[in-house]
Amino acid sequence: MNFLKTWFGNFLRSRHTAKHFGRRALLETVAGRGLSQPVPEHLSRDLLRAARDDLSAALVQLDSHEDGLSAPEAAALLEHYGPNEVEHEKPLAWWLHLWQCYKNPFNLLLTVLAVVSYLTEDAKATIVISTMVVLSTLIRFVQEGRSSRAAERLKAMVSNTATVIRRDLGTEAAEVAERYFEAHLHTRRPPSRQEVPIRELVPGDHVVLSAGDMIPADCRVMTAKDLFVGQAAMTGESLPVEKFAERRASSDSVLEQSNLLFMGTNVVSGSATALVVATGNRTYFGMLATRVTATDRTPTAFQAGVNSVSWLLIRFALVMVPIVLLVNGFTKGDWMEAFLFALSVAVGLTPEMLPMIVTSTLAKGAVLLARRKVIVKRLDAIQNFGAMDVLCTDKTGTLTQDKIALERHTDVFGNSSEEVLKFAYLNSHYQTGLKNLLDRAVLEHVELQTELKLEQDYRKIDEIPFDFERRRMSVVVSERDDHHELICKGALEEMLSVCARVRIENGEGPQEHALDEAMLARVLEVTRRLNEDGLRVVAVAMKEIPASPNAYSVADEADLTLIGYIAFLDPPKESAAPALKALNEHGVTVKVLTGDNELVTARVCSQVGLPADDVLLGSQIERMSDEALAHAVDVHQVFAKLTPLHKERLVRALRAKGHVVGFMGDGINDAPALRAADIGISVDSAVDIAKEAADIILLEKSLMVLEEGVIEGRRTFSNMLKYIRMTASSNFGNVFSVLVASAFLPFLPMLPLQLLVQNLLYDISQIAIPFDNVDSELVRKPLRWNPGDIGRFMLFFGPVSSIFDIVTFALMWFVFKASSVEQQTLFQSGWFVVGLITQTLIVHMIRTPKLPFIESRAAWPLLLTTAAIMAVGIFLPMGPLHDYFKLQPLPLLFFPWLVAILLGYAVLTTAMKKFYIRRFGWQ
Repeated sequence: MNFLKTWFGNFLRSRHTAKHFGRRALLETVAGRGLSQPVPEHLSRDLLRAARDDLSAALVQLDSHEDGLSAPEAAALLEHYGPNEVEHEKPLAWWLHLWQCYKNPFNLLLTVLAVVSYLTEDAKATIVISTMVVLSTLIRFVQEGRSSRAAERLKAMVSNTATVIRRDLGTEAAEVAERYFEAHLHTRRPPSRQEVPIRELVPGDHVVLSAGDMIPADCRVMTAKDLFVGQAAMTGESLPVEKFAERRASSDSVLEQSNLLFMGTNVVSGSATALVVATGNRTYFGMLATRVTATDRTPTAFQAGVNSVSWLLIRFALVMVPIVLLVNGFTKGDWMEAFLFALSVAVGLTPEMLPMIVTSTLAKGAVLLARRKVIVKRLDAIQNFGAMDVLCTDKTGTLTQDKIALERHTDVFGNSSEEVLKFAYLNSHYQTGLKNLLDRAVLEHVELQTELKLEQDYRKIDEIPFDFERRRMSVVVSERDDHHELICKGALEEMLSVCARVRIENGEGPQEHALDEAMLARVLEVTRRLNEDGLRVVAVAMKEIPASPNAYSVADEADLTLIGYIAFLDPPKESAAPALKALNEHGVTVKVLTGDNELVTARVCSQVGLPADDVLLGSQIERMSDEALAHAVDVHQVFAKLTPLHKERLVRALRAKGHVVGFMGDGINDAPALRAADIGISVDSAVDIAKEAADIILLEKSLMVLEEGVIEGRRTFSNMLKYIRMTASSNFGNVFSVLVASAFLPFLPMLPLQLLVQNLLYDISQIAIPFDNVDSELVRKPLRWNPGDIGRFMLFFGPVSSIFDIVTFALMWFVFKASSVEQQTLFQSGWFVVGLITQTLIVHMIRTPKLPFIESRAAWPLLLTTAAIMAVGIFLPMGPLHDYFKLQPLPLLFFPWLVAILLGYAVLTTAMKKFYIRRFGWQ
């Protein structure tokens, strides 16, 4: 029993899940375990040495240079250290995969039967049973291998890169450029920045980090500016930790070193350059990965659903198989034969093809989704995709065109101002953090680069990076080396909180006016009108300060002068309205969660057909209790001015209400909500942390693509549900029939060998289920696992087949006189044919709530496989191989009776199906 429990409970997490065991899953596991696993002493020693050494010593230790590695040096180190990947992300060796495909209860029980047959010198049974073991193992090995290769190809389409600093040595062009810099600019040519795949990073590389980046390896900080790193998954600290170039920790704990960064964590705000110390399995993360196995993970809703169905069949087997053994042992007197027959019944109750069917169906769904520009990172996320009934999404780029244009640049009273544009350009040009769409729109005014004489008149002094609490960022520049100017831009309310004055243009030149209540009211009125026009407003402020050698900080963002606004237009997509309508028709409610203000959000939402009369703000959410929020999330559809924690709280509130929640986001501020959702959805252009947290990656940021993906997810789930229903009801009916026959017949109703062959043929007939058609009605609403429904379905449809099995018993006993031990082969042949054909016919009868073959027809692969298996079922007793299977040819008069039995079976099943649908519905 424990063996069966282990196998059924973990088959999804054995080969399949371990192969796709991503960084997100490992981080969740590590966080849950609190890092109790010990890390090898040599790793701690090496990391502590990197933290304690001065920077020059660390560079020497890693054979690196002040200006980074050259391309040849990096290539040689990559050859030496190998790719920057952790062990759990590698596929299993083919021989391990083959072993895992073999070691299931079905094959092990068959092996036992083959050994017993060999010991009893039954060569034919030994050959047949051994062939069945080989066939079932190879079928699963080939199908899962194809599925996994397809999944790996899809995952390879989404790759993260890191920005590294490399020295361009060895080329003539590089040498010419170096001489030019030394001769004319009296400095060394700066090393080039390159984007390289994270897997190609090597120890000694210099990486450039900014907000939203994943830390790609274990690193020593070289330079840092307001660098805050989220490392909750490694340490359990919920708040970001500030990192510095110098060591400030007195503790010898590796994780407490203030100048070390760890693979798998992420930059929340600020910027840095860092020296790669360790890669791959030699990182802290990689060492933990070798100690945390996939079987330690909490099962997903999908895995829990499959496990519950498997346990339903196990409990049924644990009750029925001993009864079959005892009944046959006492009535027939041959306990060995009764034992083998009971083993065969146990095999019949084992859903042995479930792993292969599930894996193949999910992989096929992933391939079809890829054709629709949807990449599945975790195969079992497809089920959640189909079950999703609430989709939370940002506004920008999803409802809007994601092509933001700088529409206006005005002074504080709304008049066009070139000066505001110039200050905004300086801010966007000199910032080194995460450049968003607004910055790119400003930087499209390339003419300002020449007009402002950036190279001659301006020099960057410092930067105060953006974060989601302040919602603003600043740069400090020196104008003609005369004075420093702090230029700040950001969200209006946050900017007004640090401004003391406004600059007003008039005929006598610019003048400054105190930001009193009257002026504040006028400012808010001007920006409100801009918002009502659908424009997103960013305020620009500045102040002149004396030149100072000290670094600048957030404290310097005070006593600023508001000089005006830059306003952006991001018009709605033409496809947004029809996509929202299509999602709603398929049972998916779309909720907008945005950091933008309520006026712009409401304007865009009204243009795409979303009700936005009552927008819930982040400030209101903060004051709500969990009970109040639980009510609000269902009532409201649009939420604005949200922080990352607001989004996460909303997602969790929706899940607590029983919804299956998808969250679509692409920024660092979306990462907490992506992790909190049932299914995280991001885009290929998203920041690293968003792509890592997501389960699904869209190659095109469109709700229409998402709607197609939801439907495909439901088709995939529906096909898996077909197999489980068929297996459960068919197995229940067979065992019930076996019990009836065993109680009244003087011989076994079917030999163990025949029962096993019948079971194998039936399973082969269902290999094509992943390729079956799905009725459009079945994908209109979200689909969820419901183990109780499976059990009820089994109880309703299983006995239908038993009725016709009993009719067959009576037919063979009374009409064809197969009522003695001498005539048992004829009896067994008749039930073998009827049992196999009715089992195969049920595939078509309950694959759809409609009339089979008339209102709904199966896909050609399924039609061909089931027809072929039916033909084989008739051929085995009628053809030259009947002796091998201890069968005999049936009289021709049997076949009209067979047709009548099949017609009656089809009619009764259809009637039961209509009754069941009226009473319980059909998922």
